Amino acid sequence: MRLSYLYIGFLLLVFTACHKSEGITTDSRAKLSFSTDTLLFDTVFTSSGSTNKRIKVYNSNLKAVNISNIKLSGGASSSFSLIINGQSVNQKTNIQIDGKDSISIYVKVTIDGNNQTEPFIAQDSILFNTNGNKQSIALIAYGQNAIFINNQTISSNTTWTSSLPYIIYKSVTVAPQATLNILPGTKILFHGSSAMNIKGKLVGNGTAANPILFSGDRTESFYAEESGQWNGVHFYSSSSGSTLNYTIIKNAVIGIAVDSLSTTNKPKLSLTNSIVKNMAIAGFVGYNTQLDASNNLFYNAGQYLLYGVAGGKYNLKQNTFAGYTTKLARRTPSVYFSDSDNGRPAANLNVEIANNIIWGSLAEEFLIEKKANTTIEATIRNNAIKTLLKTYEGNFNLLNIDPGFIDPIKYNFILQDNSPLKNKGFGYEQ
Repeated sequence: MRLSYLYIGFLLLVFTACHKSEGITTDSRAKLSFSTDTLLFDTVFTSSGSTNKRIKVYNSNLKAVNISNIKLSGGASSSFSLIINGQSVNQKTNIQIDGKDSISIYVKVTIDGNNQTEPFIAQDSILFNTNGNKQSIALIAYGQNAIFINNQTISSNTTWTSSLPYIIYKSVTVAPQATLNILPGTKILFHGSSAMNIKGKLVGNGTAANPILFSGDRTESFYAEESGQWNGVHFYSSSSGSTLNYTIIKNAVIGIAVDSLSTTNKPKLSLTNSIVKNMAIAGFVGYNTQLDASNNLFYNAGQYLLYGVAGGKYNLKQNTFAGYTTKLARRTPSVYFSDSDNGRPAANLNVEIANNIIWGSLAEEFLIEKKANTTIEATIRNNAIKTLLKTYEGNFNLLNIDPGFIDPIKYNFILQDNSPLKNKGFGYEQ
């Protein structure tokens, strides 16, 4: 009998706990609490809109509360909009939250364009009225006008400046015989799986203080270093003599793809003083092409930092290829060359590599493979290379000697003061 009483008592306790919020309080002291008192949006480009951000609204009271009104202070003219219970609204009445429970409100911002070239601020607030008790959450967004390009072809010589960012939808193509000049500090941002196609010439001349930027258009901090946001820059067979200096290319699938040799005596692409990082597949992919690259930094790619196959001509001087990834499970060498490639004809390969650092987390970070009846000429001198092969011994190459980066896991590839590579480059006394 005693066991039965205990069981009944337990059921009563559970029943009471499940109905502890029964009834709605009308006490004006019954306040809400929020996951934040200020909701901040990173830079939002005019007319393109933001992602939705969530606010949690908590009722810490034992009884339920009725929020008689939730609204945007700016009403219908606000740049912000609310999503409550799946509805996009400017205000909502009579929202009940049970005791010790919560609801979610989603906020989105879309900013109309204006004539400003500098970033500006859009502000509003969400107002809550509960039993006459008024509370609010501040909403702040940084707005930025931009030049929107949707599947456009540039058919004549054109110059892009740094006055406004360029937002690319789908693609932008530089036609044969046309040149796109990009001035220092210009930002070219790509939406979704968009890309830049170079069939003419691309000339980007950034500076150390004002580099050119190619990146995705997501401005939230989560996406700042996230790979795979756009497809990359592709140089076609009709292009020739392109140059990129002091340029940052980041967060793409393949940063740069070049599919043929130059049609002139100039390299297909000359890349200098630039950074190529955070690629889902590769930083640079070349198919029987010609690349001159000097004083660049490549790091964080899912497969290769540089992948040159089906032959070609590569002149690499004073670059750092740092094969460290924190999110991508790479199993391929950072730098890879071959005279052949599946689906493409084999061709002669000429590689000149001097004063480079080719290093990373794998045992083999540099590989040249001969797969066909071709000629491979390779001059490998004064490099720091991580490799299991003995092929590159001599010629003042330093094999398997840690270069002493300050913090490679945090992508700081500056050499420490006591680095064994200091003063070991070609041009110093040996």
